[in-house]
Amino acid sequence: MKKLLASTILVTGFTIAAGAASSANAADSCGSITIAEMNWASAGVAAYVDKFIMENGYDCTVNVVSGDTTPTFTSMNEKGQPDMAPEMWVNTLGTPYEEAVKSGNLIQEVKILSEGGVEGWWIPKYLADEHPDIKTVEDALKHPELFPAPEDASKGAVFGCPPGWGCQPTTANLFKARKADEKGFALIDTGSAAGLDGSISNAYEKKQGWLGYYWAPTAILGKYDMVKLDDGVPLDRAAYDNCIAKPDCADPKPNAYPVAEVFTVVTKDFAEKAGPSIDYIRKRQWDNDTVAKVLAWMDENQGTNEDGAEYFLENHEELWTKWVSPEVAEKIKASM
Repeated sequence: MKKLLASTILVTGFTIAAGAASSANAADSCGSITIAEMNWASAGVAAYVDKFIMENGYDCTVNVVSGDTTPTFTSMNEKGQPDMAPEMWVNTLGTPYEEAVKSGNLIQEVKILSEGGVEGWWIPKYLADEHPDIKTVEDALKHPELFPAPEDASKGAVFGCPPGWGCQPTTANLFKARKADEKGFALIDTGSAAGLDGSISNAYEKKQGWLGYYWAPTAILGKYDMVKLDDGVPLDRAAYDNCIAKPDCADPKPNAYPVAEVFTVVTKDFAEKAGPSIDYIRKRQWDNDTVAKVLAWMDENQGTNEDGAEYFLENHEELWTKWVSPEVAEKIKASM
């Protein structure tokens, strides 16, 4: 009888211990989640970095789903799916987004791009090094001879955005506002994204001057070392929205480009069930140069977003290991 009682107690003890361990593991796991893979490369890479780290470091089951800014926001807000958008450019969403965050329906987590999304007029670094006096857009516009136009070298060139892009009117209006034509410049229609990128590549190959619009983070800025010129004036947001961004603005004034705020956004439900993985999400942040270098590698190697994530994890251990605990980092390394 004593032996039977002892055996029963022993088995019961094992059962309780196993149950406790199982409960602990369940508590540590964030379960099954969905992550939005937005339709631009930097966000796609972020989605697959999150997938790898959360699956291998936190035992989550991750499903990556296609997304885009407005549809993904709407679905997260109204349906609670997907659980997370790693790279949400929130400036474009306006009041509905602000209300969703204020209500607690969506949670704005880390600013994933530490510098935000950056727009401006850029010049090659080799030119900036040769002419240290050129620090602002106005400084560059004093030297049309340094930026010869492709069809008329007697004029300077400002390379603009392709037709149909939102940056086309902003570049044209700032060109007009700064009276660049009176200073000997022509605004060049690049025709397409390939045309804009090709103009930078061509200038670099020939070590010629180049002045024009671009944005970060992007593959071309990861491939070629470019310097963003200071706008030279503070941002007047109302004037930017109501004039600079409008194709029919009659009297634009010099202005600065706004910096786009780019956050990781999660649903309320995910924030509550994520467990320790939410700590990773709240620390995971990178700068534009790091992202651009990954995008440049993808461009040169025809890599997918998943390839880009693997490249990042293999080559930037010094960065991502700061986002997780040492124990989680070892689990991730063992899975690579």
